Amino acid sequence: TLRCDIKWGGDTEWTYRWEIEGTNNQYKNTVSRTSTQELNISSVDLSHRGKYTCTGQIHTQRSQRSDAVTLTVSAEAQASVRVSPQPWLTEGESVTLICEVSGSSKGWTFSWFRDHDHLSDSSRGAGGSYTLSPAALQHTGVYTCRAERGRPAYYTHNSSSQTLWITGVSASVSLVINPSRSQHFSSDSLSLSCEDQSNSTGWTVRRYTDKDTQTCAKQTGSGCVMDSLSTSDTGVYWCESESGEKRLPRNITVHDGEVILESSVDPVIEGETLTLHCLHRSTNSPILSADFYKDGSLIQNQTTGEMSITTVSKSHEGFYYCKTERGQSLHSWISVRVRVSTASSSHLVIGVSVGLSVCLLFFISLALLWRHKHKKDQHCNIQQTSVPNPSGESQALNSPLQSGQTQ
Repeated sequence: TLRCDIKWGGDTEWTYRWEIEGTNNQYKNTVSRTSTQELNISSVDLSHRGKYTCTGQIHTQRSQRSDAVTLTVSAEAQASVRVSPQPWLTEGESVTLICEVSGSSKGWTFSWFRDHDHLSDSSRGAGGSYTLSPAALQHTGVYTCRAERGRPAYYTHNSSSQTLWITGVSASVSLVINPSRSQHFSSDSLSLSCEDQSNSTGWTVRRYTDKDTQTCAKQTGSGCVMDSLSTSDTGVYWCESESGEKRLPRNITVHDGEVILESSVDPVIEGETLTLHCLHRSTNSPILSADFYKDGSLIQNQTTGEMSITTVSKSHEGFYYCKTERGQSLHSWISVRVRVSTASSSHLVIGVSVGLSVCLLFFISLALLWRHKHKKDQHCNIQQTSVPNPSGESQALNSPLQSGQTQ
């Protein structure tokens, strides 16, 4: 909507003329006194780009031309979602999802979805962020966002997905993937199964793809077998209980190229060794002379087809891929989880032990002090009760007169 206001125009009737620089599109509109003096474009497209000006005329009097307003029209707005501080966390921690619209940041309201289901409390994410504090196991899932603004509402496409992995302090369920890697060749076979230490039944392999959330097509008990993978099988897979509890989501990527990156499906623990291999389709074995990249930058050139980082830290977290003369792998996100330091645990135990010891010594000291004071008081009482006089006889002190005695 563009509005043409004429200074000192008063209440008289004006004829408005709209012009777009560089085109032949001209709009002419005669309005009444109650007119809003507006040019409304109900559905903007690329042809509406340009510099808009307006002039007003009443009878033979014409206003000056207005300053130009440049209307920039970009391709369809696209929402994107990112996570802070990290998508891997333990229940009880906090995480925030941020929804952003490319090229524009004003006037948007946001809706949030988990596993394609609209979150009823997503109004708290109206400012573009959605915070889970504290995060719980049931918050595990694949999140997307969508933005809207204007009346009638204009909606962006749903954002790309962001998976949150919330694990319990002691998760008893494991998602076993065979072969155990995150990237796979198309036409290869893949099996997944949910193993629960306390209960071997009641868990189902579920998956989230670009289309929808579904149960694995070839479900056998708590397992899933895919005989011939295709790129449409790329997605996030997890174990889900009969009550809807979700555990251990893992990214599975299927590539129809000649090279894949072999990396663990599980996050790497800080301080451990990260080992990556570049595999070729025909041999399914490491390729000699491979380049390894992190976040688009070359980090190692190896003649063994293998790259190792002996002591992993949070700085090593990122997107990795490998490249050879036979092709390039897809990107895999390598997540690094902070180790629960045994030293810190030991320090905690030592601190608690020292604290208890100090408290015990404090109470023992109080007891000894009280005992010493009690003995001292008794000794003073004895001295005050019987004091010898010069004749060698004892005289009662601080005692009331006995009957028959005189003062």
